[in-house]
Amino acid sequence: MRSISHLTILGSTGSIGISTLDVVARHPERYRIMALTAQCQDNTLFEQCIRFAPRYAVLLDEGAAMRLAQRIAVAGLDVEVLCGVAALERVASLPEVDTVMAAIVGAAGLRPTLAAARAGKKILLANKEALVMAGRVFMDVVQKHGATLLPIDSEHNAIFQALPHNYSRHRTDSLAASGISKILLTASGGPFLNTTLSALQHVTPEQACAHPNWVMGRKISVDSATMINKGLEVIEAHWLFNAPADAIQVVVHPQSIIHSLVQYVDGSVLAQLGNPDMRTPIAYALAYPERIEAGVEPLDLLRVATLDFVAPDFIRFPGLALAYQALRAGGTAPAVLNAANEVAVAAFLNKQIPFLAIPRLIEDVLTGLPVTTVNTLEDVLSADAAARAVANDLMKSTICLS
Repeated sequence: MRSISHLTILGSTGSIGISTLDVVARHPERYRIMALTAQCQDNTLFEQCIRFAPRYAVLLDEGAAMRLAQRIAVAGLDVEVLCGVAALERVASLPEVDTVMAAIVGAAGLRPTLAAARAGKKILLANKEALVMAGRVFMDVVQKHGATLLPIDSEHNAIFQALPHNYSRHRTDSLAASGISKILLTASGGPFLNTTLSALQHVTPEQACAHPNWVMGRKISVDSATMINKGLEVIEAHWLFNAPADAIQVVVHPQSIIHSLVQYVDGSVLAQLGNPDMRTPIAYALAYPERIEAGVEPLDLLRVATLDFVAPDFIRFPGLALAYQALRAGGTAPAVLNAANEVAVAAFLNKQIPFLAIPRLIEDVLTGLPVTTVNTLEDVLSADAAARAVANDLMKSTICLS
C-alpha cells in the first residue's frame, strides 16, 4: 500500500500554489497538506484552510495573521496560525513533512527553501531566486543533507525529463560525460515579442502583465515581458544541470508547446511537449518517478499545426544579455542582478519608472557594485542588501527614469 505524502506549500495563494492544490485535490489518497503559507492574502488562505485542513497556516504579515487566526477560531478549524520568517522555516522543515513546494516569489523564499534543504526534504523548486542568488550555497546544502531537488519551472522540468536517467549534476563535466552537447531553453517571448523598441517606451504595467500563454503573478509576468525571467532561468539551469553558460541556448518559441530541449552529441534532440499549464510539471514532480493525472487537456498537435522558433533579440531585451553577463561573472553578480530587478519591477508596477528603465537600472547596479566571492548565505544577503540600496539611490537620483 502506497504511503501518503505530507506537503508544505510555501506560497500557497500564488499561481503555483493554487495549481499545486488543484493537483493535490485530484489525488486525496496520495497527498495530505500539512502547512500552507502566504505573504498577506488571509482571505484566500482561509478558504484554502477550509478545503484542505492543514495543521499550520503561516502569514508573513502580522495583521493578516491576526485576522486569519480570528476567522479560524470562529470557524472552529483545527489549524494553528503562525507568523513570520521563522515560522516559514519551521513548517518547511517539519519532521512529518516529506515534500516542500517552494513557490514564494523572489528573495523572500530563500531562507525557508534552504531550511527545507537542510532538513533533507524533497523540494519542488519553483522559487528560481534560491538558485539565482545563492546557487553554490544552496546546491551544497542539498548535497550535504541528502535533499531531493526537482524543478518546477516548465523549462527546467522539461530538461529534467529529457536528460538520461543516469545523469548526475555532481559529476565533473557532467554534460559531456552524459553525451549532451547543449541545453535548449525555450522562451515564449512574452507579450512584446514583436513590439518595436520605440513602442516599448510607452508600455504600461497592465500590458506587461498580459502574458499570451501563461497565467502568472504580476512580478513574474513583468520578468517575462522584459525576458529577464529567461535570463534568471539560464542561471538556474547552470546550477540545476551543471551546465556552463555557453552550453545553454535560449530559443524563442511563441507557442509555448515545446517547453525545452536537450541536444545530444550524436545529433539527437529530445524535447518535452505539452499545453502551457503548470499543473503538468507540478504533477510530474509530485509523483516522480511515477506519473499522475494533472487535469491538463491533452496536446492536440493537429490543432497546434505550426511550431515557430526564432533567436532572442538582445537589443530589445537586454535583460537576457545581462543575466548571461552575471552568470559568467559569477560570485555575487547573480544576486545583485536579481535584487536590482526586484526593485526595478516593483517601481515599474507602481508606475515610478518606465518599462525600458528596468534593464537600465539593473545594468547600472551591476556596474556600480564589485563582484565578490560567495562562500556563505551571509555573503549572498549582504550583496542583495547592497544592490537594493544602490538601486533605490539610483531611482531617487532619476538617473534611470527617462
